[in-house]
Amino acid sequence: MAPLPKKPLLVIWGICLTVVGGFLYAIKAGSVELSWNSIFQALFGSEKGFVENLIWKLRLPRIINGFLSGGSLALSGALMQVLLHNPLADPYILGVSGGAAVVTLLLIMLGVSGMGLSFGALAGSIFSMLLVFYLAHGPGGRTPMRMLLTGVVTAAGWGALISLLLAISSDSNLRGMVYWLMGNINATSSHWPVFIFLLTGFILVWPLSRSLDLLARDAVRAAGLGVAVERVQVQVFIAASLLTAGAVMTAGTIGFVGLVIPHMLRLAGIYQHRYLLPVSVVVGGTLVMVADTVARTAIAPQQLPVGVITAMVGVPLFLILLRRGAG
Repeated sequence: MAPLPKKPLLVIWGICLTVVGGFLYAIKAGSVELSWNSIFQALFGSEKGFVENLIWKLRLPRIINGFLSGGSLALSGALMQVLLHNPLADPYILGVSGGAAVVTLLLIMLGVSGMGLSFGALAGSIFSMLLVFYLAHGPGGRTPMRMLLTGVVTAAGWGALISLLLAISSDSNLRGMVYWLMGNINATSSHWPVFIFLLTGFILVWPLSRSLDLLARDAVRAAGLGVAVERVQVQVFIAASLLTAGAVMTAGTIGFVGLVIPHMLRLAGIYQHRYLLPVSVVVGGTLVMVADTVARTAIAPQQLPVGVITAMVGVPLFLILLRRGAG
């Protein structure tokens, strides 16, 4: 395996330090002030009672859910941009989140809560994924353009249903529905489903890193060099859809992360997918983990939607990197 150039290697070291700093900030920040000594004792089992419950049952589950959700979205975005040959592609472009949102909003209107909403979102995501996969097939196979158009139209249809549900919903349900649509991480959702989807998606695509490098440049050239283009595209589509489904069922729809994180890393000099894919997971996870911490502490005891924070932090940072890259 060829070594990374010096600049991307320094970027990766900086990312590692950022992850550690983000975790320490997330575990420390909150409405209850805790000393570092109490935190470390609670993490390693020597601190019992209130502090232990606060760390293990409230803060740590949210940190894990945020990191796994953000990592899944960033990885899915990187895959979608290669699959569709479109720099504006993000995890939601093929309508996976739309299907999840429609089912979830219906369940909220019916009074369902907790894990029922999570599994409803998962069911809606998988249904939408299968629908797009079926409808995108036509003469010449599932080309990126056909998949993109099918996904965009499907997403538009889901969007219309979402607007209808919001319009006919009662005032008592409306706030929860809007909040879910803007991203909502909590400590009660199990992190195992999103972890399994993230691990499965990564295992499916990381061995394809060289094929993804070739596909990102030109599908015809990739086929000429021995890449089974259609098989790789199907595998990438399934992996990206599973990643998005896992993130949506855990945290709702968090915008921006899957669109911008892969571009930020490319601007920083990380192009090869054997590095881009794992680093996307780490950076996307760290961004959402820190953003969720800000969302729950900025105006405590009220909480902000985490998607608002990711956009407010990420958009200016991305524009700065883009301007420097253009220069």
